[in-house]
Amino acid sequence: MAKIHYTYNAETCKYEPIVISRKVAGRRLLAFLGISFIIGLSGLAYFNYRYPYIDETLQEAKNENLKSEWKVLYKQLDRTSNQLSALEHNDDKNYRVILDLEPLDQSQREAGVGGREKDSEGIPYLLIRTAYIQSEKIKNRLEIEAQSLQQLMDELARKEKMWASRPAIQPISNKDLSRLHTIFGLRMHPLFGYVRPHNGLDFTAPSGTPIYATGDGRVSTAQRSETYGNVVYIDHGYGFETRYAHMTNYIVSSGQHVTRGQVIGYVGSTGTSVSAHLHYEVHYKNQAINPINFFQRDLNNKEYEKLIEVGSKSVTSLD
Repeated sequence: MAKIHYTYNAETCKYEPIVISRKVAGRRLLAFLGISFIIGLSGLAYFNYRYPYIDETLQEAKNENLKSEWKVLYKQLDRTSNQLSALEHNDDKNYRVILDLEPLDQSQREAGVGGREKDSEGIPYLLIRTAYIQSEKIKNRLEIEAQSLQQLMDELARKEKMWASRPAIQPISNKDLSRLHTIFGLRMHPLFGYVRPHNGLDFTAPSGTPIYATGDGRVSTAQRSETYGNVVYIDHGYGFETRYAHMTNYIVSSGQHVTRGQVIGYVGSTGTSVSAHLHYEVHYKNQAINPINFFQRDLNNKEYEKLIEVGSKSVTSLD
C-alpha cells in the first residue's frame, strides 16, 4: 500500500492528503531523470579516466616502449657520430699530415640531407624525421670517409713505393767497412795526378765484399767501362739514380728489377782504381749529390757524427 502524505490546511483546520498533479509529477520525473543522467555521465567519465579501456592501456604501454627505443636509437646515433668524428679528426690531423695531403673541407664532410620539418605533421613525425636526417648525415659522412681512406691507402702505396725506392742505406755493411773516404767534389786523382770532380764516396772493404742496392729500382746499366771498371747503374725512379763502380764482378743485368738490400755485385779494383773499394754515387734529376746525406737511416746520431768525423780526415780518394 502506497504511503500517503498529508499537509495541514489552516482554513479547515484539518490534515488533508497531498494530491500531486500529473503535470507536477511529470516535471519532477524529468528533473529526476536529468539529474540521474548527469550523475551517470559524470560517473562514466570519471571511471573511464581512472580505469581506461584495455586497448588504451596496451597502446600506452606500447607507446612507452617505443619512446624508450627512440631514446636508445638517438644514443646510438650520437655515439656513432662521435666515433666517426674521432676517425675524421685522425684522418685530417694525422694521416693526411703524414702523407702530405690537404685535409678535406669541412663542408664536404658535413654534407647533409635537404628538406625542413613540417610542424603540422606532429611530434611523432618530427621524431622520425630527425632520426632519419641524422642517420642520413652519418651515412653520407661514412661514404666520404670511405673515399678519403681509399685515397689515403692509394697515396700510402705510392709513398711506400717511393720510400722503398729512395737510396736510404749504405751499399757496404758496417761490419765489412774498413774506411770511408768522404771526399766529394774536386780532388786530386791518385793516378792521373790532376784535380778533377769526384762525384761520390769511396768505401774501402776487402775484395769480394757484397755490395747492396740502396733502394728498389731497375738496373739501367750493368757493364764494364774503362774508368769505372765493372759498374752498375740503378734507376730508382722519382728522379734518383745510384752508381756502383770498380766491382770485381756484378751479378745483375740491364733491365732487372732489384730491391733494397739485394746483393748486386762484389767489391773489387777494376777500372782506374788504386785498391779494392766501392765508388758509390747518388744522382738526383741528373745532378750528383753527396751520398753521405742518405746514410743516417743505418746509424744513430752519434754513429753518424762519428762517421762524418772519421771520413773527413781522408785527404785522398781511391779513384
